[in-house]
Amino acid sequence: MTDKTPSGGRTPSRRERLRPLELLGFAAILAVFTGLVVLLATREPLLAAIFFGVAFIVALVFLALFALTIKPNKDENEDIEEQDRGH
Repeated sequence: MTDKTPSGGRTPSRRERLRPLELLGFAAILAVFTGLVVLLATREPLLAAIFFGVAFIVALVFLALFALTIKPNKDENEDIEEQDRGH
């Protein structure tokens, strides 16, 4: 799943590389939903765009905070310790 590079570093898996895009996509989906609800309720495109932007930023911040609360697994802990040692 994770290959060692010739320089001794660890190559991130595909899931690890796509994780930020998943968070951005989920935040965008929440923002689009919020923007559509406001647009259908008020028929004001400018107000809907403002709510879209605010919802995107708020969702992104909360998703980042939730991502920080997840404890690393054994492999991640070993990788962190290895990086701290400077290898």
